[in-house]
Amino acid sequence: MLLSQESINELQDKKILLAFSGGADSTSLFFLLLDSQISFDIVIVHYGLRKQADEEVAYAQALAKEHGLNCHLLKADKIEQNFEYEARRIRYDYFEDLIKDKGYTHLLTAHHLQDRLEWMLMQFSKGAGAAEFLGMKEKEKRSTYTLFRPLINNTKDEILLYLRENKKHWFHDESNDDLSYKRNYFRHKIVNELLKDNIEGIRQSFKYLEDDVKELIKEVDIKEAEDLSLFFSTRHKRSDIFHIDKILKSKGYILTSSQRQELKVEDEIIAGRKFVVVLDKGIYYIAPFITQTMDKCFKEKCRKLEVPNKLRPYLYKYPMAYILFTRFLPCSLQG
Repeated sequence: MLLSQESINELQDKKILLAFSGGADSTSLFFLLLDSQISFDIVIVHYGLRKQADEEVAYAQALAKEHGLNCHLLKADKIEQNFEYEARRIRYDYFEDLIKDKGYTHLLTAHHLQDRLEWMLMQFSKGAGAAEFLGMKEKEKRSTYTLFRPLINNTKDEILLYLRENKKHWFHDESNDDLSYKRNYFRHKIVNELLKDNIEGIRQSFKYLEDDVKELIKEVDIKEAEDLSLFFSTRHKRSDIFHIDKILKSKGYILTSSQRQELKVEDEIIAGRKFVVVLDKGIYYIAPFITQTMDKCFKEKCRKLEVPNKLRPYLYKYPMAYILFTRFLPCSLQG
């Protein structure tokens, strides 16, 4: 299977950034893209924790030079706690800065079938609905780019076979064998065993789940400026809360189950004293919750425009967010 014709078609004539680590998964995707004559650049993050990481960065830079690609490198500051969460936040912040600065249309990651099943089982063990249960999708439209996982239906064994048959070098990160990490425990103790004799059935189950989620969750067009996000309500609470949750996760905040319940019945909530979520005139607004002294003129303007009270301080402090807000006002309020 590996890189399907549909994936190749999706990536033709796009500006692509590949998240590269030097491991088997991203190395295989690197060479598969080359085999398919798809243009791309790579990005690698050095967390400064492993000696081998220096070699991985050197390998990435050498490959990029050999094949005429740009290699973007971030040397991250030391992470003191909650490493997995913070590492993910740091790299995706960097990826999105690059995407914005360089105009990339697609971010590629080398997640595969084990990653997908591992994520699903971890969500299931924590408590999740059907949409969250599915988790990773092959293609996700973000506000300014497309996140694409072209290897999502391939197994690790298929990836390793490709590398060995084509005599490609890759690195093994020994931290992936450390069972004190929850994801590693799931992978080594549960996921790999499940996949042994059930690969095709599991692939088909994910396809069925994708079809079910398409019926359950209505897509929305999310607009953003500064740290304000907004979208038109689907008028289906399940879909709306799914998208609110996704937006807040991208900002580093996880909704509690009680907050989800609150969103079902309230048009406005303050989440952890960090974010305000407001439904006003059919539009959901998600912004940081701040206090801010506002001048009289701005207050009067907000009164006339019927700006929700909890949003006003943020819109006052960040003019670009205010401009985005006013673009979606009803005609009767725009004067």
